[in-house]
Amino acid sequence: MKRIGVIFDCDGTLIDSMGVWRELESELGRRAGRAVTPEETEILCTLTIPETGRFFHERFGLGSSDAEVVDMINEYLLGYYRERAVARPGALAFVEALAERGVALSVASASPQAYLQAGLACAGFSPYLEAVVSVDDVASSKREPAVYHHARALMGTDLAATWGFEDSIYAVRTLARAGYGVVGVYDRDDSATWEQLSAESDWAIRSFEEFDPDAFCEAVRTRAMRVA
Repeated sequence: MKRIGVIFDCDGTLIDSMGVWRELESELGRRAGRAVTPEETEILCTLTIPETGRFFHERFGLGSSDAEVVDMINEYLLGYYRERAVARPGALAFVEALAERGVALSVASASPQAYLQAGLACAGFSPYLEAVVSVDDVASSKREPAVYHHARALMGTDLAATWGFEDSIYAVRTLARAGYGVVGVYDRDDSATWEQLSAESDWAIRSFEEFDPDAFCEAVRTRAMRVA
């Protein structure tokens, strides 16, 4: 079988950062003078940075333009990624173990490249990654599979032997529709409930500390032979 490929989401999957994004949304709501509702949080989980800027400008009346809100977002978050980004428990050891086994590794994220490069370096992942792709690089969101296809092309792996790791249910569904194997990584219910991930992923985990890299690689090989 050809080389195994893995495409990781970044926020909430490799890096323990989803709390910072929710804090950002609350801060933007505070600046606009009202709270973000649970329904709005559900929408925001699927949006790119420019879409988030437009959302807060148009729905909340924040800032003089979408671009001004995006500047607020960048100012708030870049400091975190440069100085405070940390790996989820067990994530770095799991990535290191896959790299030792010759697995091609990449990241595909809805975050901008500046966030990704800073955060992945700060948390220790950068040396193991063959590609880091943002939705900005493909002019698409994770509602479509372009960002995953681009990451896979950069790794040079076959679709049948490439899996994605995601914490958001909408992204899990995109990967599955596109034919990737999927590991659902539980982070928090506003991204995806454990029940959703268990039902819609090939494999669901609550922590990388419970995930054996050899068992995973064997699952990839078994699925690749089945779908080939």
